[in-house]
Amino acid sequence: MASRLEQALARFRRGREAAQEQAKPARGSDAFRARVEERLRNLEQQVSEIKGRVNGLIFLVAGTALTQVIIKVLQ
Repeated sequence: MASRLEQALARFRRGREAAQEQAKPARGSDAFRARVEERLRNLEQQVSEIKGRVNGLIFLVAGTALTQVIIKVLQ
């Protein structure tokens, strides 16, 4: 029983050590690649936000134009 427990603990420790190794800051080209990927994600988020705002403006203008046409027809 104790050996199974020890084996399980050893597997757990190896998993934690591997996770800590992956969490360490990268060096050289890996650091550059990570930085570029981070900036690219931020840029994608910003473009997505701008796209949403432009779509909102388009619908606002279209709704306003439609409202003006309806008002002119009813007068």
